[in-house]
Amino acid sequence: MIDTAPEMRLQALREGIMSVDAVLFTHAHADHLFGLDDTRRFSDVLQRSLPCYGMEETLDTVRRVFGYAFRPVQSGGGLPSLDLRATNGRFDIGGVTVTPIPVLHGAVNVLGYRIRDLAYITDCSKIPDDSWDLLSDLDLLVLGVLRPKPHVTHFCLEQGLEVVERLRPKQTLFTHISHRMEHESTNAGLPDSVRLAYDGLTVDV
Repeated sequence: MIDTAPEMRLQALREGIMSVDAVLFTHAHADHLFGLDDTRRFSDVLQRSLPCYGMEETLDTVRRVFGYAFRPVQSGGGLPSLDLRATNGRFDIGGVTVTPIPVLHGAVNVLGYRIRDLAYITDCSKIPDDSWDLLSDLDLLVLGVLRPKPHVTHFCLEQGLEVVERLRPKQTLFTHISHRMEHESTNAGLPDSVRLAYDGLTVDV
């Protein structure tokens, strides 16, 4: 699972997600973090703490915001059981290699992730030079594109299409979309291999 959005519980119920092997945090902004308490169900299924990966600064925020999950308490408190693991290059989850992709969200350092030939990069306004090579030969790129007009901390539509032109993935889905991009009319103007994502979308990779 990438991030734990505030509506994560509703999404998991809608999609029938019964187990999660790990959480990959991109960064610690509220819209990517505040559903974390509801992961307690998944640690129950694992019968161990849920591995959570991210930058050390992200994990520091998790420890502060969800401090109650890390203090000794009586058993049966219904707390999430979390195993926080700072990223330091590639790592494996269940035999699958995950590659963190450092990017910038305005002035904030965040992570995208590459899993096999899929890359997921949400809140992003710049891809540093050293990260482009980590994104070569993709089957699917999921990229945050906020709106048509430029934005200080997110790619706009034109910038997102420039990333697609440079990387040339087989397929691209734009996510983290604002209401300023009407779905059908925007899709009609995009290249055939690029589409806007939507709630409940599933993709075989």
